[in-house]
Amino acid sequence: MATVTPAAVAIPSFTGLKSAGATKLVPTSVKVSAASVPRMSIKSSLRNVGVAVAATAASALLASNALAIEILLGGSDGSLAFVPNDFSVSAGDKIVFKNNAGFPHNVVFDEDEIPGGVDAGKISMSEEDLLNAPGETYSVTLTEKGTYSFYCSPHQGAGMAGKVTVN
Repeated sequence: MATVTPAAVAIPSFTGLKSAGATKLVPTSVKVSAASVPRMSIKSSLRNVGVAVAATAASALLASNALAIEILLGGSDGSLAFVPNDFSVSAGDKIVFKNNAGFPHNVVFDEDEIPGGVDAGKISMSEEDLLNAPGETYSVTLTEKGTYSFYCSPHQGAGMAGKVTVN
């Protein structure tokens, strides 16, 4: 085993250090050159911002028109009803049927109570398909003007039916 004696270890002392000869700082100037960067004029950047704002506004307008109306399947009070159950939309508007309460539900258009030439099978859910959870949706877009009657097949006997008029 080795032993270390105080004579073998030298610890420097900083207490007596002084600046031997202070050097004087002389101000100098340095020229730095950066790579040339293309500059955009303010007119150009404002025009680009204007185009982006217009595009965003148009997109928001189209998105807001895409959702004409939301129909709840089942009333908040637990009733077996479409809420609202009689409403109007414009041709081409999107109708979103949203599962709310008292499910399962579906949306079936009555083939005898829709405008002539409209195929009820193409706009209805099948009678076997059901919305089973809150918030599930079924969407349809009606393009032919007229009156359309619809119902929920599991609750048709309880009077769960509605009517939409397409203008």
